[in-house]
Formats: sequence, C-alpha cells, structure tokens
Amino acid sequence: MFHHVKSLQFNARVSRPDPRFANLLLEQFGGENGELAAAMQYFTQAFGAKMPHPDKYDMLMDIATEEFSHLEIVGATIQMLLKGVNGELKDAAEQTDFMVAMNGKAAKESVIHAALTANPQFPIITGGGPTLRNSQGIPWCASYIHSNGDLTVDLRSNLASESRAKLVYEHLMKFTDDPYVKETLSFLMTREVTHYKMFEAALDSIQPNFPPGVLGADPRYLQNVYNLSDGTVRGPWNEGEIKGMGKEFKYVSNPLEQVQETEGQTNLPEDFSKELEASKELDMEMSDIKSTEVKNAEPEGVAQWSAYSEPIEK
Repeated sequence: MFHHVKSLQFNARVSRPDPRFANLLLEQFGGENGELAAAMQYFTQAFGAKMPHPDKYDMLMDIATEEFSHLEIVGATIQMLLKGVNGELKDAAEQTDFMVAMNGKAAKESVIHAALTANPQFPIITGGGPTLRNSQGIPWCASYIHSNGDLTVDLRSNLASESRAKLVYEHLMKFTDDPYVKETLSFLMTREVTHYKMFEAALDSIQPNFPPGVLGADPRYLQNVYNLSDGTVRGPWNEGEIKGMGKEFKYVSNPLEQVQETEGQTNLPEDFSKELEASKELDMEMSDIKSTEVKNAEPEGVAQWSAYSEPIEK
C-alpha cells in the first residue's frame, strides 16, 4: 500500500527557468538510467525475493519507494525549469512578443522559443511539463528493467544501475550553473551511492552468492583465457589465481592451434573425470538447497501475501 505525502524528500528549488537543462534532466525522468527505471526494477525484483528472502524484499521495496520519491523530485525540478512555458502557451494565440525567461540571454529570446529549441515536445505535446521520455524524445520502455528471478543476479544488476545513475547525475551537474539545481542533483547523486552500498551489503549477506544461479562452472572450460587480439596485456584477469576459486588461469597464447588440437574442445588432453564428478555432486547439492529454500518459504494451504494481524509500526 502506498501513501503519498506531498512534501518532497528533498526540497527542490530552481533559480530561473531553463528549458534546455529541463530537456537534459529528462534522462533521469524517463531515460534508461533514470529514477522510474530504478523504481520499477527494484519493485519488480521484490516479488521474487519475498518468500525466500523477506528481509531483502523489505529492502527492495524501501529503495523502490524512495526511487519513486526521487522521480517526483526530478519531475518537480523539470516543471520549475519550464516555468512560463505553460502560461505562455495558453496565451500564444494572442501574443506576438513573449516574456523573456532566461536571465543573461538576448532580450528578444522568448521562453517558448527556448523550450521549442530544447525539445519541441515541451510546447507541442506536454504543454510545458515533464513526460516519460528521455532527452531525445524516446518513450520510457520496460526493456530498461533487469529482473532475473535470482536475487544475487538482480543485486549485481542493481549495483550497475546505481553506478550508471550516479554517473548521469555527475555529468548533468556540469551543464547547469543554478546553485539550487546543483544542490538537488548532489542529493540525488549521493543517494545512488547509498543504495549501491545497501545492495552491496545485501549481496554479501547471501552466501554462497557465486556463481549466479544453481549450476557450477564446467571445470573443463573454466580456467582457459584466450589471446584473441594482438599485443594482449597480461594481468590479474588472465594470469594467477582465479579469485576465490582456488584455481589458476591458463593462458592460451594460440587459440586456433588449441582448438584444432582438441577438435573444438571435445578431445581434451587432461582427465577431468574427478572434477566433473565433484561438480555434478555440488550441482545436486545446490539444487536441493535452493529448491528447499523456496519451498520452505512458501506457506501451506491458501496463499496469502500479507498477514494483517501483524502490529503496525509507528
């Protein structure tokens, strides 16, 4: 159940209208890395997490709800940056000279012209308000959402999402000199960092959390790293220990020769029978653990999402 409180989580303020920056800010309203995408991603992921991980369900719903509040902050800021557009549109049929809304601009530049230049949809489609599109006018799309049903995978997706969103806010701050807008962007950017650390801690609390899913890696193909470009640089990604796995990387300097000699990896010179057997046993064990975890979390009898007898926290 959602309950809307009209006071913003952060008091968004704007010094003056700026349709051009309003258009850029649409990236965080209806863009791929924006607040709606984050809210819907965490909201969607929460459903699959509730039974086996009720604590993570609570976290995901809390963060999703906060992202909705951030969407409201961004939308309010865009609306204020477009101050004057809506009113002037209502008067556009009668007026020939529109008010100047951009401080420091040429005296004859109008707010309508500025909005039309920044984004034709502002004066033509939205009537001087935000819309769920990005700065290029592309509508928001559900394909932006990553929800895979495996909480460890979802949490890793969320770490990437928060990182991208933080970077977008960082870039946006370069394109406005409004101190109030910068203050709002700084708040939103910082909350991305907080959410990142929350997701990171949640992932660490799930053990084991690697590899993603249930099945382990096939030991026959795990250790090889291939030299597939000229001048390959050696580093911890292709030599030494595979972190946390107790195995070493095997650098294949001539992949073509290796593929030919092994008949496309089907006739390997090494005997992996013991490793394969151990891997099979581990797969069966993990399958049982994961399956039991979910089954034990499912209530018997009639399925019921909420327990209304629980006391209400105040």
